[in-house]
Amino acid sequence: MDNHSDDFDLAVLGAGVLGVNTAYWAQQAGLSVVVIDRQPAAGLETSFANGGQIAVSHAEPWANPQAPLQVIKWLFDSNAPLLFRPRMDWAQWRWIAAFVANCTAAKADRNTASIVRLAVESRDRLQEVRERESIEYDHRSEGILHFYRDPRSFESALHAVEVMRQHGCRIESIQPDQVVELEPAFAGSKAQIVGATYSPDDESGDAFKFTQALADLCASRGVEFRYGSEVLALHRDKTGMRITAVETRTPQGFKSVAARDVVVCLGSYSAPFLRPYGIRLNMYPAKGYSITLPTDPSAPSCPQKSLTDDEYKLVYSNFGDRLRVAGTAELSGFRVHLDHRRCRAIVDNVRGLFPDAGRFEEVQYWSGLRPTTPTNVPYIQGTRFRNLWLNTGHGTLGWTLGPGSGKRIVELIRKG
Repeated sequence: MDNHSDDFDLAVLGAGVLGVNTAYWAQQAGLSVVVIDRQPAAGLETSFANGGQIAVSHAEPWANPQAPLQVIKWLFDSNAPLLFRPRMDWAQWRWIAAFVANCTAAKADRNTASIVRLAVESRDRLQEVRERESIEYDHRSEGILHFYRDPRSFESALHAVEVMRQHGCRIESIQPDQVVELEPAFAGSKAQIVGATYSPDDESGDAFKFTQALADLCASRGVEFRYGSEVLALHRDKTGMRITAVETRTPQGFKSVAARDVVVCLGSYSAPFLRPYGIRLNMYPAKGYSITLPTDPSAPSCPQKSLTDDEYKLVYSNFGDRLRVAGTAELSGFRVHLDHRRCRAIVDNVRGLFPDAGRFEEVQYWSGLRPTTPTNVPYIQGTRFRNLWLNTGHGTLGWTLGPGSGKRIVELIRKG
C-alpha cells in the first residue's frame, strides 16, 4: 500500500451534483481540492437522468399530515408513486418510524420552511454560477406548473403554498383556464385538471450536463478529479478525533489520499459508509425512474414549461430536443434494476396527457437511488470528527439544493 500520495486542503467524496458543487465553491475559496469517485466521469449515478427541475416550490416534505392515509392506499398498488417493499433491514424500519413521526402539521411546516430557505439560496447560487461561468445545460427560466387532478389534494396543497410564500417562494394558485394559457399543450386534457400552482421563478435544466460542465471547469482551475477510485475507508489520527486520509482502490492498486478536511457526498451510500465510524445517518435510498423522450422542439403538443403531475408524482422538463419525465419512489434497498412495469406506467401517463409529445418508440429508461431523509431536510453539517463533514441526503432535490448546499458546507469548513 502506498504512503500518502498527496496532501489537499479538501477531499470531496463523490462527483455527483453535490460533490462537484462543493468542489467548485471550495476552489472559489482558494482551497486545494481533490474529488474522488468510483465512476469514470462526473454525474453518472443519481445526477445522471433526474427530473431536471430546480424547484423551490417542491419544498413540502413527503412527511405531512396527508401522507399516512395516502401511503396506506398505495400499499396495494404495484404502480403507486411510493412503493414500499419491506425488508429485514433495520435502517429501512428506522426511516419509516421517523417518517411517521414527522407527519404532523407543525413538523411539516418547520421542515418546509427549512427546505424553502435553502432552495431559494441555492437557486440564487445556480444563477450566479451560470452567469459568471457561462455554463450551458439546456436551462429554462419559465417557472414550474404543478397541476392537480383531485380537488381534495388541490385544497390541501394550499396550506403548504402559504408556508412557502412566507419563506420566500413566489407561488400562486390558478384555475384550469389559466393552466392552458400558460401551457397550451394542455388544451386537449384540460378536463383532467381541477387546479394548479405556478411558481414563476423556478427553473429547469439538465443536471448531468451542468455537473459535467462544472467538473470540467473545476479541473481547468486545478481541482483534481480521481475517477475510477472507490472510497474504501477513512484513517484516523491517534486521538481518534480527526481524519488523516482517505483509503481508495484504483485500477493501479490501493492509494491513500491525505486532506485537511473531508466532505462526504456519497448519496445513498453515505449512510452505510459512515456507520463503522459511529455516524448513523437516518437516510434510505428511494429508487426513482425517468424516461427521456426524443421530441420535435417546435411541436405544440409537447409541453414547453416544466410541469409536476401531483396525482402520479411525475415531473416534466423540456430540454429542447428531448422531454425528461421522472418520478415514483421505491423503498426497496440498494438495487437499481429497472422494473419495466413502472417504466411503462410513466410512458402511459405521458401518453394520456400529451399523446403527440414525441417519438415514444425511441424512449429511453433510467433508474437511480435518491438519498432520502424522513424529513426531506438534508445533512449539511459537521460530524463527531473535527474535520469530517456531510453534504448528503438531498433526496429528490439534489439538483435544486446542490449549488446552495455546496457553498454552505464550504462556509462551515472555513469557519472550522
